[in-house]
Amino acid sequence: MDDSGIKKQNWDVKETELFLEILKELDMKKCLDGRKVRNNKLFKVAHRRMTAAGYNRSVDQLKFRWKLLKSAYYKCKREPDSPAPTKIQGWWRYEKTMIAIMESRHPLVAAGVNSDRNDEVTEDSDGEASMLHWPQPCPDNTTQNLGLIIKMDPEMDSQLKIGFIGAGNMAFGIAKGILSGNVLPVNVKVSAPSSRNLGRFQELGIAVTHSNIEVVCGSDVVFVAVKPHLVPLVLNEISLHVTDRHIIVSVAAGVTLATLEELLPENSVAIRLMPNLPCLVQEGALLFARGSHAKQEDGALLRSLLHRCGLVEEGPEAWIDIHTGLSGSGVAFVYLFAEALAEGAVKMGMPSALAHSIASQTVLGAGKLLRESGKHPAQLRSEVCTPGGTTIYGLHTLEQGGLRAATMSAVESATERARELGRKSAAGSRK
Repeated sequence: MDDSGIKKQNWDVKETELFLEILKELDMKKCLDGRKVRNNKLFKVAHRRMTAAGYNRSVDQLKFRWKLLKSAYYKCKREPDSPAPTKIQGWWRYEKTMIAIMESRHPLVAAGVNSDRNDEVTEDSDGEASMLHWPQPCPDNTTQNLGLIIKMDPEMDSQLKIGFIGAGNMAFGIAKGILSGNVLPVNVKVSAPSSRNLGRFQELGIAVTHSNIEVVCGSDVVFVAVKPHLVPLVLNEISLHVTDRHIIVSVAAGVTLATLEELLPENSVAIRLMPNLPCLVQEGALLFARGSHAKQEDGALLRSLLHRCGLVEEGPEAWIDIHTGLSGSGVAFVYLFAEALAEGAVKMGMPSALAHSIASQTVLGAGKLLRESGKHPAQLRSEVCTPGGTTIYGLHTLEQGGLRAATMSAVESATERARELGRKSAAGSRK
């Protein structure tokens, strides 16, 4: 690929300064609605001007960059007395322009922000009309742009404040994944009612507390990682402290977005996430669904935070309970199968430690081949079988034992249980 005229993927100082000068000229302040940017046309104009300057950014990337810069601005507003070098690393480069954008009251310089036709006129007047015919990425295709989005400026991403309410395995696994990215331990805080599970977080350099409110007040993104029946109690406790700058991410099985939004202040940004235990080793499978007030850039932010935890996908909320049965509970189903494999080998005379070691490697290898080959499981299974060989005899025994039907029923049962928990949680929130 010819790199001429295309700047590197990570944001550098000059590119950020140019981007902010463009937004300043277009008067971003007029297009704010609380924490969320609503004016898509403005970013299309900025996109064309950035492209004309040789920076190959999508509209989504520009929106996401603005979100991070704005988060840094609000941090400085929250902590005005802290020494400048410790507020935001490198923030001094952008602070003056950000203040001009966020606090100025000058009229719109570019009236073309309000219509496609006027946008074209504005671009013509700037001598950039030739760039209007450049192909632009679809702004709705987050997955296509994810590879670039997650390579955001480490200086800005590292300043996001992340909080966890609950200190169980899911919180710990997600925290480990986040810390393997750009987020610094000093910007993460965990709360739990007891100190039993807090030690391992402290070993990672994460601050701990027994106050859920303290976590919320000091965070931009808050993971609610408690048992489903405790979610209404926790959200009732923190709701007065949730503002429009927060993203509330629930990892509680069965607790619906409707329940979350009912318990949180009006227009709160809520996301429902279902991870699984292998997040502890950054090989998790995570699925999330956005609430009615969570925008695409909120989903992009969550993806960027979690991408080191494993596979991260977005889908409709109806899939979350299914994912719970498939992958959340499915991990235990795989462990049961691995245990049975090892016990079969022990029965036939192999030492237990060796049998369990080989069984775990067999599961790991089979999973990795399945993921990386892109082949259907049935195709890989058939490649192992030879006519009259050992594998087909063993598979016949498994089919006689009803393994396939039992596994499908297990996923179904776990899914239905997740839905039942959701109904109980919804009923509890209305009491």
